[in-house]
Amino acid sequence: MSADLEHIRQVMREADCLYTEAQVEAAIAKVGAQINAELAERNPVVFCVMNGGLIFSGKLLTHLNFPLEASYLHATRYRNETRGGDLFWKAKPEISFIDRDVLIIDDILDEGHTLSAIIDFCKHAGARAVHTAVLIDKDHDRKASPDLKADFVGLPCIDRYIFGYGMDYKGYWRNAAGIFAVKGM
Repeated sequence: MSADLEHIRQVMREADCLYTEAQVEAAIAKVGAQINAELAERNPVVFCVMNGGLIFSGKLLTHLNFPLEASYLHATRYRNETRGGDLFWKAKPEISFIDRDVLIIDDILDEGHTLSAIIDFCKHAGARAVHTAVLIDKDHDRKASPDLKADFVGLPCIDRYIFGYGMDYKGYWRNAAGIFAVKGM
């Protein structure tokens, strides 16, 4: 079932711009500098969480000036349901990270259930340390755990339904150049 394209276009026309492209790019450069300072000598394996983390990962990787191995993973807790369950791997990591530092790059830390499960998976599968980088950290008190915090955060965000830079609205606008909030959401 495809979305009504006129509705999708209207959502963009009416959306509130929370961060411009320039602000997002500056935040990505800042995160890159922080990761360079922290992980440059650790030979990390860097995993992009698909699909949301694709744009942030691609742009962030160009700011990392040290040798690294990059790959992706795709996991979900939803599997066509509206409530999350156990972690389901659509694509498990293919690069060995046993006794290595791992950097997980994702678009947003919202409630964090999936990110938390990915971190646990990497730790139990032998990673020496697991670090996380998110473009957006949504400000609310519904996190999976009060201790769940990303190691590297691009921008904080109010608790609204957002899209752009990898985050979608009904599968669309991941390509939006900025961070936008849906009107009324």
